[in-house]
Order: sequence, then C-alpha cells, then structure tokens
Amino acid sequence: MEWLALLMFITVCLVLLSGYPVAFSLAGTGILFAIIGVQLELIHPAILKNAGSRLFGVIQNPTLIAVPLFVFMGGMLEKAKIADKLLTGISQLMGDRPSGLAVSVVLVGALLAASTGIVGATVVTMGLISLPVMLKKGYSEKVATGVICASGTLGQIIPPSIILVLLGDVIAGANRDSGVGNSPMSAGDLFAGALIPGLLLVALYISYLVLYAKLKPQHFSRQQTKEKSISGSQSDTDSSADSSEKASETSSDMRSDSFSIRIIIAPLLLIFLVLGSILGGIATPTEAASLGALGAILLAFVYKEFSFKRLKDVMQSTTRTSSMVFMILIGASIFSLVFRAFNGDDAIENVLHNLPGGLPMAMLVVMLTMFLLGFILDFIEIVFVVVPLTAPALLSLGADPVWLGIMIAVNLQTSFLTPPFGFALFYLRGVAPKSVETSQIYRGVLPFIAIQVVLLLVMSLWPKIVTWLPNQIYG
Repeated sequence: MEWLALLMFITVCLVLLSGYPVAFSLAGTGILFAIIGVQLELIHPAILKNAGSRLFGVIQNPTLIAVPLFVFMGGMLEKAKIADKLLTGISQLMGDRPSGLAVSVVLVGALLAASTGIVGATVVTMGLISLPVMLKKGYSEKVATGVICASGTLGQIIPPSIILVLLGDVIAGANRDSGVGNSPMSAGDLFAGALIPGLLLVALYISYLVLYAKLKPQHFSRQQTKEKSISGSQSDTDSSADSSEKASETSSDMRSDSFSIRIIIAPLLLIFLVLGSILGGIATPTEAASLGALGAILLAFVYKEFSFKRLKDVMQSTTRTSSMVFMILIGASIFSLVFRAFNGDDAIENVLHNLPGGLPMAMLVVMLTMFLLGFILDFIEIVFVVVPLTAPALLSLGADPVWLGIMIAVNLQTSFLTPPFGFALFYLRGVAPKSVETSQIYRGVLPFIAIQVVLLLVMSLWPKIVTWLPNQIYG
C-alpha cells in the first residue's frame, strides 16, 4: 500500500501547484484516495467514519484558540499604526549612522514580530513606510528590499508566533505518537526555545548590515561622498554659525530622544505582558493571547487610533484568517488520516531509520526536503502535512521535541523568502514602486536566506542554544 501513499503525496503537490485552495486540495485528495482504497479493499470503510470524531477532537483543542487571538492582536496593532511610530522613534535614536536606517528596519521588524507575529502585515507596512525613505536616502534597491523582506519574516521565529502555536500542537501530538516523550510539550516550550535563536538572528542581520555598510558604503548612501565634500568646503565659513547652534541642537536632540523612547516603551510593555506571562508560567499561550488582544485595544486608545469601524475591520480580517487556518487544519487531518491508513507514515519512518548516520542524517534529509518544499508550498501546508509525517520518526531517533520544533520554524521562515513563491516577496512586490525590479528583490533576500541557513547550522551544532532557556524555566 506504500505506493498509493507516495502517489497520494505527489497528487496533492500537483493539485496545490495548480492553484486550487489548500484546504480543499488536502481534503479532496484524501477523500478521493480513501474511496480508491475502499474500492481496492486496501483500507476499511470505517476509516471515513472515524474522520468526524477526529475533526471534532482537533477543533476542541484549547491551544488553537490562541491563533485567532494573536491574529486579532496583530491586526489591531496594525490599525494603531504601531509600525509608523516605532520606525520614527528608532530612526531618531539611530541618527545619521551608516546603515542606521536599515538597522532601524530590522529592530522595528523584531519589535513587530514580538507584538504582532504577522508576516504579511509587517512586510506591507514596512514596504509602504520605509522603502520610499530608504530609496530617497540612497540605499540600493537590493539592500532596501532585502532588509524589509527579511525583517518582516522575523515574526515566524520571535515569540509569540502563530507558527510556533501550530508547531507546538503538531509536535506535541507527534511526541505522544512516538511513545518516547517523557513529559508533555506545549507551545510555551517553543516560545522559550525560540527566544534566544530569534534574538541571535536579529544580531546576525544587524552585524551583516553594519559590515556590508563598511565594505560597500555606496549601497547605503549614494550622496554620502558629495555631502562630505560640500560640508568640507563650507566648514571654514560656517564654523561660527555651527558653534552658536550646538546648544539648541543638543536640546532638540534630547527632546527627540525622549519622545522616541516613550514611543518604544508602550509596545515593549505589551511584549512583556504577553511573553512574560507565558515564560513566567503565569498564563498559558491562549490566556496570554487574550491579554495581548486586550492590550492591543488599549494601545489603540492610547495612540488615539481606535474606532468601532477599525474594530469591525480587524474582527472581519481575524475571522477570515482564522477560518483559513482551521479549514487547512481540517483538510490536513483528513489527508494524514488516509495517508496513514496506507501505511505511509510507517514507510517514511522506515526510510529515516535506515539512513546511515542516524539522527544527524535523518535531520539533514528532512530539513533539506522542507527547505525545497518551501519554494513551492506555504508554511501552513508544510506544518500540517509534512511535519506530522516526519516528526514521530525523528523523535524516536532521539531528537529533542523543542529543538526539533525550532529547527523546523527557522527552516520554514526561509519559505517566505525563497523565490519564486516566497510570500514576503509577493507582499513587497505589491507595494513597491514599479521602478524596483523583481529581480532586485530576489537578489536582496539571498544574503538573509544564507544567514538563516547559518543559524540552522549553529543550532544543529549547539542544540543548547534552543534547549537551555526552556530547561531553566520549566526544569
């Protein structure tokens, strides 16, 4: 029956590539092959009767309630124009330093990731706000678009993240199915495990930009040389005027820095409220998400951006996004149920167990497969289809569930950047000026994809980067 399982997987990939909706592609393929299996007397008809109770159990999962709450939180913060204010505040703090604006975009992306966790909204907002400014200041199209796309995808790995909630539920189930889990795992464990790798990724982005600005300053400010020569020629004539204005400029800078810090404090408090309550064991991810949703509404009030029309818009977008996620989850549940009825999971487990080299080789094969699938599939499809089929085998080989979850999360983060179907590329292409070529966007994200791959290698060589904090918090 394994050949039918392989044919089933190939079929669903072809249907997905045709552009048919993901949820119906998964469910339809599963039902079609279930009928074929019943007609060939390879599986029992009762398999379809069990689907109802299986789906009811999936929807009853309280952990998944955090998904619409986090989506609502992100949508409300977007309406509160938090990105505008953060970019303004951090840019003022960075001043006119080389690569300062690019570093500001990365820091804003990190803060938005920790407060909203929605990639699409972050990339679009940053593209509308920062891309015109960066191009005007002389940044090359490649650098500007690459920074914006990469910063937007930080929401995939920096907690609280929707993908971590989904991965936490899937890997917790795989941990139970593998029969090797000594203790239950939750999304909170993944939040703790993702914190250090997320901050490390931000540091790698910033280090790359600072180094690149020193090596190739022409990509960060075409007017820098001209401005320096003009300022040099006028230094003698303007020295007296400059000295008389220093006091007023210093006072203005202090007021500006104070204003910038006040802008940043409110989102930081919300991040501390949500993430701190989870890591401190005070609240579950679902409870913390409800606090975050309430905090987002309060921030909208503080910034005087709240209105019932905006509240209605956020609730409607939350309903659409959450419905899409749960429909895909239902379709993936039907698909995996039939796939396992054909012993497809046993075939995958046998292949991974028989690979030479044990867990390292199995991880390499799975990570490479997910990386390549990220070129053509969405991260949700990979989480709900590929992860449940491969995670039990990896866990039975000795992989730590938290480490495995973060490795997958960072790997799937690249799917937003890899051409030709990277969603972050599409989001930015939709709001970028027509003068910005698509090829420049593709070239701009390549260094950041390489940085993410480097982070994967670092985590694979030193797993304690991921597991140390969860062990310290939860023992």
